[in-house]
Amino acid sequence: MLQRFLLGLAAPLALSACASVPAPPSASSPSLYDTGMVSAADPRAAEAGAEILRKGGSATDAAIATMLALTVVEPQSSGIGGGGFYVRGGADGAIETIDGRETAPAAATPRRFLGADGKPLPFRTAVIGGRSVGVPGNLALAAKAHAEHGKLAWAALFAPAIRLARDGWVLSQRGHDFLQRQPDTGAHDAAGKALFYDAAGVALPAGARVRNPALARTLETIARQGAGAFYQGPLGREIAGKVAAETPDDGRMSAADIAGYAAKERPPVCGVYRAYRICGMGPPSSGATTVLAILIQLEPFDMAALGPDSPVAWHLFAESQRLAYADRDLYLADPDFVPVPVQSLIDPEYLHARGRLIAPDRTLPQALPGRRDLARAPGFGPPENGTSHFVVVDRAGEAVSYTSTIESAFGSGIMAGGFYLNNELTDFSFVPEQNGAAVANGVWGGKRPRSSMAPTLVYGPDGKLVLVVGAAGGATIPVQVARALIGFIDWRLPIADALALPVLYSPGDTVTIEQGSKLEALIPALAKLGHAAIRKAELPLKTNAIAVKGRALDGAADPRSEGRAISQ
Repeated sequence: MLQRFLLGLAAPLALSACASVPAPPSASSPSLYDTGMVSAADPRAAEAGAEILRKGGSATDAAIATMLALTVVEPQSSGIGGGGFYVRGGADGAIETIDGRETAPAAATPRRFLGADGKPLPFRTAVIGGRSVGVPGNLALAAKAHAEHGKLAWAALFAPAIRLARDGWVLSQRGHDFLQRQPDTGAHDAAGKALFYDAAGVALPAGARVRNPALARTLETIARQGAGAFYQGPLGREIAGKVAAETPDDGRMSAADIAGYAAKERPPVCGVYRAYRICGMGPPSSGATTVLAILIQLEPFDMAALGPDSPVAWHLFAESQRLAYADRDLYLADPDFVPVPVQSLIDPEYLHARGRLIAPDRTLPQALPGRRDLARAPGFGPPENGTSHFVVVDRAGEAVSYTSTIESAFGSGIMAGGFYLNNELTDFSFVPEQNGAAVANGVWGGKRPRSSMAPTLVYGPDGKLVLVVGAAGGATIPVQVARALIGFIDWRLPIADALALPVLYSPGDTVTIEQGSKLEALIPALAKLGHAAIRKAELPLKTNAIAVKGRALDGAADPRSEGRAISQ
């Protein structure tokens, strides 16, 4: 009944503010840039995308090849067992977005993550096994994007990943660390244990060569037969069977759930910050609305004059996050199931009014949502983790920002066809209602969980592309992207320096300072400004970007990661 009621409320939404800013002129020549470029979280994946660019592939082709290679070399974070969001900008400035977010099995109910006592399950209990697995969307997304914007044959995009899986790849230090920290998921499945751990159950050391013939066979099949081999073939039935067998209750996955999955085109969400047009992914992602809220709320303040060493600048950034995340937690969810007031949430007048709540010399006593036009409650959900991001720009001017994820390290721990299956359903709120009000991000059959992923394109005041950016790192993603944009736009930093900026994360009343960063020295000043709860912690930070400088591309990867930017 609740679902039908919420669906009845849903109305078409004008999600894009793009029409308010003129699009850049069409390219006058076949080549806008001297070379194409890929930036990804693993150099082998970046090289896979660059290889496709060298063969004449489009940015879309290269992005797909990068995603497939990450399935092999970064199994803890992303791949074909998960989903993602794709944001594409054409040479003419037109923006398209595709939602490849995972869906809950049709039989799932709002009580999926509640125990027999009605209380939320412990996070790791919810993660491991079939209860957390959503129907993977990455291959459906890839097929849809390729059909619209691919230049090379579908099978050609799989060649680099197949080669890595078949011939072997060297386990990185980061990969080893994940295996060592998360054996409950990394070695949960016998296939994963055999692939990544020795006979004594010890994680393979960094430098070990890993061959994954099962994944090579899976990729070869999908390369020959298309994405349908994943969704309608034996592999789809295997996935459904393994997930159902490890789902103790509430809505076991079926082969029909897999076969019925569809990636969806969504309207882009765009806004203007200091004359720069910033476009990203709309619901079920909260990325674009949260990034825009953080930025536009800060427009009344002279962030450029304050600079990156000012405690006041970081205080303002913290306060803007608190307000943006209050709206995010209350309103953002799958728009096919609940009405999401996107246009209202990114309205400049609304956000400037929110910004006037921020004071440079004190903190807000409490950061509350700003709109009360829908009766709902904020939900409870554990913090998001994992994910991978990559960006591509080709010589013809096509730009792709693509975030791919299986959620936590090694997802649910279940493997099929040589890859890990996601635990994305733990991105739903574990509590479906509070005080009689529905939680927007509660579980429903067929619904897509809210995401923080924020693949982003930025256009300058002249309408031309200036930056392609995105991040991995769970709920910190919008903050990482907003920080990079402030560094790039306000502080005029080269993109590598903008990505190297420290991160301050404050979605609630606690300010988390990136451990070991220069922000630690600002803690006393932030405390004097009223931030009572400040802690230092390691944060899951991993940003990738490409900046445009005339005909040249300037790629960068987060210095905290193993990522790299590679030209074609």
